Amino acid sequence: MFTNRPALKKDTPTQILEHQKTFNELKNDFFPIRDAVQQILLSNNNDPVLESENVRSLIEDCFNQVLREKNLLYNNLVREDLLEWVIADIIGYGPLEPLLNNPEITEIMVNGPDEIFVERFGLIDSTPVRFESDAHLRRIIDRIVSPIGRRVDESSPMVDARLPNGYRVNATIPPLSLDGPILTIRKFATRPYTAQDLIANGTMTVALANFLKACVEAKVNMVVSGGTGTGKTTFLNVLSSFIPTRERIITIEDTAELQLNQVHVVRLEKRPPNIEGKGEVTIRQLVINSLRMRPDRIIVGECRGGEALDMLQAMNTGHDGSMTTVHCNGPRDALRRIETMVLMAGMDLPLKAIREQLSSSVELIVHLDRLKDGSRHVVQVTEVQGLEGDTMVLQDIFKYQQLGITNGVVQGSLKSTGLRPKFFSKLVENSIEIPEGIFNTAPPE
Repeated sequence: MFTNRPALKKDTPTQILEHQKTFNELKNDFFPIRDAVQQILLSNNNDPVLESENVRSLIEDCFNQVLREKNLLYNNLVREDLLEWVIADIIGYGPLEPLLNNPEITEIMVNGPDEIFVERFGLIDSTPVRFESDAHLRRIIDRIVSPIGRRVDESSPMVDARLPNGYRVNATIPPLSLDGPILTIRKFATRPYTAQDLIANGTMTVALANFLKACVEAKVNMVVSGGTGTGKTTFLNVLSSFIPTRERIITIEDTAELQLNQVHVVRLEKRPPNIEGKGEVTIRQLVINSLRMRPDRIIVGECRGGEALDMLQAMNTGHDGSMTTVHCNGPRDALRRIETMVLMAGMDLPLKAIREQLSSSVELIVHLDRLKDGSRHVVQVTEVQGLEGDTMVLQDIFKYQQLGITNGVVQGSLKSTGLRPKFFSKLVENSIEIPEGIFNTAPPE
C-alpha cells in the first residue's frame, strides 16, 4: 500500500459490504479492544514499531491478551475480522483499507466521517463505510501524508500529493471545509493501460489507434482535452507509448502520474512552497528549464496556467510531437482555455498574436468524455487547420455518434468524417503508412 508495512488481508467487492455489516454489529466491542491494544503497545514498547517487520505479530499478541483479560470469545471468522480491523486502524488506513484493496474502485471520496463515496466503472456509489469521528479521520489523513513529508493543520489546511505507489491524494480540513475533513484518493492501475486495452473497452477504435500512432511517429503536436475523470492522463500515457524508443522525452507534471516505458525518459515534478511559503517551483519554470535539457519531446501532464505560453513556444521551436492535456468541454473550448492561460503568463500580447501562435503550434485535439453509463470514449478528433481572420478553423477527423441508451448502456460508435487532415503530408514525408480504409465514413465493425 502507501508505506512499507505488512500486507493486510484483501477484500473482494462483495466482502466489503458484508464486513461493514459485521463491523456495525461489533463496533461496540471493536473500539474498546482497539484502545486496549494501543495502550498495551504504548506501555510495553519504547521503540517505534510501526515500520518493524514483526508489527503484525506484536499487535496480534496484544489482541489475544486483551481478549483473555476481557473474557471475550468469538468464532474464528469474527475473531479474524476483528484482528484485521485492529491492525488496519493501528498501522493501516482504518475503514478505507478494504476500499483501497478493491481493484474495481478507482477513486475514494470521503466527505467527512459519515459520508464515503467511491467511483467504480466510471459511476459514483455511496458506501456503508464510516469513521468513528472527525478526529479518527484526521488521524488517518495524517498517517497518509506524514510519510511523504507533508502535513495538514490549521495553518496549512490543504494538501495535494502523490504517494509512493502513484496514488494521488487531496485532503482539505476545517476551516476551509465546512463538513469536517475531506479526503480524495485517486487510484491508478499498477499496470499502465495499453492501446489494446482502450480498444477492448471501447474508448477508441482500431482505426483511430492506427491514425494516432502515425500522428505521434510523424511528430504531430497534440492536445488531449476533456473534463475531470474522463481519462485524459491515461490516454496521454497511451499516446506516449507510440513515441520511438530512441527519442529523449521530458515529462512535466503537477503530480507525477504518467508511466512511460521508453528507455530515455526524464521526469520532472513541480514543488509546492514550504511552510514559510518559499521554495516553490512551478510548472512554467520546469517547462522553461526543460528547453535547456535537449528534449526531443516535451509532455506536460496538464496545462493550467502561464506554462501554456512556454508549451506553445516549445512546439514552435523544434520540439514537434509535444503533448499536453487541458480541462475543457470540447476542442474549440480547449483553444479558448489555452488562450486564457497564455494571458495568465503576464505577457502583454495581443489576442491575434496568441491565436497565430496557437494555430501554428497545436495541430490535433483529441477530446474525451465520460458518458452517462460511466464509460469513457474519444468523442472528437479535431484538426486545427489555421487562422482565417480572427477565427481558428477546426475540422473533425473522427466523431462519436451516440444513438441512444439501451438497458442503461450508451449505444454509439466513433466514425470517420471522411476528411483527411491537412498535415497528412507529414505522414507521407516521413514514410509512415496508414492502413487503407481509416478515413472511410462507414461505421467500424
